[in-house]
Amino acid sequence: MATTTTMSSSMAASLVTSLRSLPAHALVPLVASALLFVAAVVLRRRRRPVYLLNYSCHLPDVDRKVNLEVCEYFGQRCRHYSDDTADFMRLIYRKSGLGQETYAPPFIFSGEFQKTQAFAVQEAEEGLFATVAHLLAKSDVRPRDVGFVVVACSMFSPAPSLASMIVRRFGMPPGTRTYSLAGMGCSAGTVGIDMAARALRVSRRGGYALVVVTENMSLNWYFGENKHMLVTNCIFRVGSAAALVTDVAARRGDAKYELVRTLRTHHGGDDAAYNAAVQMEDEEGNVGVALTKDLVRVAGAGLRQHIATLAPHVLPVSELLRYVWRVARAYVAGNPKAAAAIVPDFQRAFEHMCIHSGGKAVIDAVAKLMAFGPQVVEPARATLHRFGNTSSSLVFYELAYFEAKRRVRAGDRLWMLAFGTGFKACSNVWRALRDSAPDADNPWNACAHRYPAALPPPSTRRSSGGAPAMDSTHLKNDKLP
Repeated sequence: MATTTTMSSSMAASLVTSLRSLPAHALVPLVASALLFVAAVVLRRRRRPVYLLNYSCHLPDVDRKVNLEVCEYFGQRCRHYSDDTADFMRLIYRKSGLGQETYAPPFIFSGEFQKTQAFAVQEAEEGLFATVAHLLAKSDVRPRDVGFVVVACSMFSPAPSLASMIVRRFGMPPGTRTYSLAGMGCSAGTVGIDMAARALRVSRRGGYALVVVTENMSLNWYFGENKHMLVTNCIFRVGSAAALVTDVAARRGDAKYELVRTLRTHHGGDDAAYNAAVQMEDEEGNVGVALTKDLVRVAGAGLRQHIATLAPHVLPVSELLRYVWRVARAYVAGNPKAAAAIVPDFQRAFEHMCIHSGGKAVIDAVAKLMAFGPQVVEPARATLHRFGNTSSSLVFYELAYFEAKRRVRAGDRLWMLAFGTGFKACSNVWRALRDSAPDADNPWNACAHRYPAALPPPSTRRSSGGAPAMDSTHLKNDKLP
């Protein structure tokens, strides 16, 4: 070690002596070249900024709207469910937090009461094509300018792929690089943004990346009697979104947000987390997705680990110190359980939060764990009520809610948080580049004034047949405050 140190010192001394012996006219260019090299290295290490140029959310036709009456009619006419099963789904629907204006897949209204590949393709095309067309038109981007296409759909993976369907429909060039994500669950929207940003940054030419997220219910509607698998029928609804991200510096003035940070954590090493939401067959061979009772606990545990990684990168130093002080004080008081329950105040890091709105219980669990007040989770509850669980696109519907309410101001920080099967948690952190205003195709334009809505509590009365009574407030339009 001593010998190595001596040799290094000797070489440094020799280098300094050599430089001093150089004439000024030779030394100046040499120093300038060294400084330029250092500057180039520093700039190269700094990641190119990625912007959210714009996005669009799918608003299905009015004839796709579904309420409790439509659900009950379909359940009775399809003759796949027993009376007990129908009563169970009715109870879940009333407690779900969904309103009376969500959207169902085409086969629900077909009168055939059978799920087929044709209906699945129709559902996909209706959402994907309309959303991408609106987005490209309002972003002033031609299809041939899109270098990357990332399409996420967890439960429907046809051949050719959904990404290929989009390339063909919009006539994109052969050099377009496409990626199809499946099985990612509700986190696929935030995962898609992360993947698109990474693709742009490693590409020498950069450009535009199109992220399209959707879910497909047509082939995944459950026709069995397993209660764990019936829940998805009651809460999942039709929805799609498309986002255009770019690293083109000239488009910064047109962009809405700058991507500050992404984080993905995977908790599938734990058996309970892995099995919290699983596609499977029941005893009769009916395929569906089983949501276990452990799902909410798993979401809470995964969120704790996720924010432990995220917090140091987004929270101000003052809040981190405050958090450390509160935890230390609880330990000194001999209360380790209280110390473990303490979380930092993330409202110090973000002005707006698009929280995973996968279900009423999940929203409640996140609000309790993070100590969020009603105003913080209002967009999540409103999105669940108006559109249901649209899976990977739900965070974009929440973002559209903020813009419809004109709440986002230039410089505001926004947090997208989504959970997915596996079990995964994913965050996108954005900074607003300008004040928000709703676009012409914002899905909330016709209904934002009705939210936040005062939702009636679920009825506990029972009819003479033993099923929950049909409360008339559930069959009318949303109750307003």
